[in-house]
Amino acid sequence: MLMQLKNQGRLNETLFLGILCLISFGMAVFRFMYTDTLAFLFLIWNLFLAGIPWALSSLMLLKPEIQQNKLAVLLLLIVWLLFFPNAPYILTDLFHLCYKSGAPLWFDLVLILSFAWTGLLFGFLSLWDIEQILKKRVRATWVPAISVGLLFLGSFGIYVGRYLGWNSWDILREPLDLVYDIGSRLANPFQHPRAWGMTLFMGVFLNMVYGSFRLIRSRGR
Repeated sequence: MLMQLKNQGRLNETLFLGILCLISFGMAVFRFMYTDTLAFLFLIWNLFLAGIPWALSSLMLLKPEIQQNKLAVLLLLIVWLLFFPNAPYILTDLFHLCYKSGAPLWFDLVLILSFAWTGLLFGFLSLWDIEQILKKRVRATWVPAISVGLLFLGSFGIYVGRYLGWNSWDILREPLDLVYDIGSRLANPFQHPRAWGMTLFMGVFLNMVYGSFRLIRSRGR
């Protein structure tokens, strides 16, 4: 596996993401030990979910034989899309930021932002991987537009998770209820302004950040 990561130029990326995860985990554990409260330990689970899209896209790139199977690629892309909103979702954990017992507010801010930043990296790096895969199947000029759309879909997924309380795996556990909740917002958009307001503005924000990453990457070349 290490040789595959090195051959694909992903070893440094994997190590860096691993270090960021360890730093974030360490801060959460330190807060637990310092305050003797469980507050914010849920961020560890959220970051694990955020890493799943990156793991899936890495698998597709590290195993070229998977890309030769159209059905396998389609299934993995669907699963990737289901889990992709978990990556930027941690940004909304800033809603939990308030004065809680034991820890300074500034520490909790840094703690949540550390998890959120690592989650965003997982999401954006996995989206870059998906772009590479899509370029082999669609016109390259279409890929940026597809990425914009995926980020808006991810934003809607954030709303579904934050305000409707659904998880990625609920598509298997309670598919009918999930489809009903989503369908009602598609069929009656004006009755759900928060759904589309959050989708729009979070989507704009994510595209701003992702566009910034694109600029930095192109400048580095």
